[in-house]
Amino acid sequence: MFSSIREILIGSPLPTHRLAHERLDTVRALAALSPDALSSIAYANQEIFLGLAAAGAVGLTYSWPIALAITGLLAILTLSYSQTIHAYPGGGGSYTVARENLGAKVGLVAAAALLIDYVLVAAVSLTAGIAAIASAFPALLPHRVILSLALLAIITIANLRGLRESGTLVAIPVYFFVGCYLVMLVYGGVLTLQQEPGVYEGGVLPAAVPLTLFLVLHSFASGCTALTGIEAISNGVTMFRPPESRHANRAMVAMAVLMGILFLGSVGLTQYFAVVPAADETILSALARRIVGSGPLHVLIQTATLLILMVAANTSFAGFPPVTSILARDGYLPRQLSLLGDRLVFANGMAVLAGLAGLLIVVFQGDTHALIPLFAVGVFVAFTLSQAGMVVHWFKLRGRGWSFKALANGLGALTTLTTLLIVAYAKFADGAWIVILLIPLVVLAFYQVHQHYQEVREQLTLRGLPPSLKPLPPPRVVLPISGVHRGVIEALRYARSISDQVTAVYVEISPGAAVHIKEQWQRWGLDQQAELAVVDSPYRSIVGPLLEFLDETDLEHNDGQLASVLLPEFIPARWWQLLLHNQMAFLLRLALIYGRRRHGKIRAIIDMPMHLRD
Repeated sequence: MFSSIREILIGSPLPTHRLAHERLDTVRALAALSPDALSSIAYANQEIFLGLAAAGAVGLTYSWPIALAITGLLAILTLSYSQTIHAYPGGGGSYTVARENLGAKVGLVAAAALLIDYVLVAAVSLTAGIAAIASAFPALLPHRVILSLALLAIITIANLRGLRESGTLVAIPVYFFVGCYLVMLVYGGVLTLQQEPGVYEGGVLPAAVPLTLFLVLHSFASGCTALTGIEAISNGVTMFRPPESRHANRAMVAMAVLMGILFLGSVGLTQYFAVVPAADETILSALARRIVGSGPLHVLIQTATLLILMVAANTSFAGFPPVTSILARDGYLPRQLSLLGDRLVFANGMAVLAGLAGLLIVVFQGDTHALIPLFAVGVFVAFTLSQAGMVVHWFKLRGRGWSFKALANGLGALTTLTTLLIVAYAKFADGAWIVILLIPLVVLAFYQVHQHYQEVREQLTLRGLPPSLKPLPPPRVVLPISGVHRGVIEALRYARSISDQVTAVYVEISPGAAVHIKEQWQRWGLDQQAELAVVDSPYRSIVGPLLEFLDETDLEHNDGQLASVLLPEFIPARWWQLLLHNQMAFLLRLALIYGRRRHGKIRAIIDMPMHLRD
């Protein structure tokens, strides 16, 4: 049943040779990797407005200068990451660039910041999408957590189906959103030629606090969330069809141009028309209502916003799993994260991302505004380390035009470092301290995983001590039984085929129960095949007395070999029937694997399943 559901949701497995055919063309790759950057206007504009609105109409006059500053940052980052794309055609994420040029420790800091940012992108995008559609349908707002989790499940399944399916799926809402907003902005531009600028009324927008430099910096820091997702294309170069670098660079430029138009256009029109949203309404919803009215066109634009924000999480699903895969291959994350799944995607990494994003949505109750302060710190740490690493890269490599390339990346590093300091200062008390604390904790976890793998490697190595190929003594087999039935008979037959020393063990948890077991053991002639040992258990435990029996009998044998334990168990025909049985074989297996060890010796555990008919 599980396999059928899995195939319906995710699809049938793909052969490895299909990997090359799963690459995306520029149009679909742009749709797969740009939603985060393009959709960021939905919450970046909102945060700029909320920050400046505290100072009333005077504060909102700074929204346009802030938008210009952020767009300038966008241009610098685009130029910088264009260099990264050509230098690292195999995918030049912050971790790869920082590790190779600044050292492993700095690379791990970049990786931790980047992974945290990817999780936040998924959570913020989905909650902002629900906020957008709730601006058109306010009745949805109380259900924002459930709705956000439902959208997360849909986008997770789409990505688990594979690159081609997810690229095709997200292309429609991405270009639908771009088309809707470009048309709305053009129409709004036409209206500016026909209508006078709006004026913020003091009664509608009173000043709660005075306008200060800190307030402007705070709003700028909030608006810098618009720059999240810029790195996604440089991380995902390998998703493009050959020649990868050229196609990725085209997509990078196209994404930056579209994002600049959408961001500046929406902020400019918001300020020109002096738009003020109603309660529980986003600033983009209020802008759309001002331009096209409250009819079907407004609903259409809000639906487009929901769809783009929904698939903006796809940027995380395109970027998070490859980064975790690289970290896993380097031994800093569990090895399972480096494996391709049935559909030629890093399914384990996607599952981890979905779980962490879902946890954030639940903890923060689907509130985008509460998640935003955590957002920008991680991404600007990754930006800064990546660009600094590229400067070192060009100084090492040199070659044609290296000085201009180093200058471009150096300008990018200086700009993002300055922005990082502003964001950390302005947003520290609002929650940025959580990410600042979390990054070193994640790096510490990386080192713990790496240390474990090193210890395993040292204990398994063949260096220094040639392995002994001397045969072990014939095994002693211990067969735990719960009664005398067909499964025990089959297990006993197998035990006798590998050893002449077989002991069946019955743990008596009910006084007198062993009498019946002994009678059946003799009646069927099993006493001629194996000794039956009865272990008393006054506290009605099975696992503990059995382990004590094994320890005692091991001491009685001076050959140094521990007993091999044969665990017979029957497997019901239907999954739900497992719930009707006590799973004692499973518990014994866990106790034998993870329980006490004697002198570091190896104890063999043999499973003997008996599948029951339906």
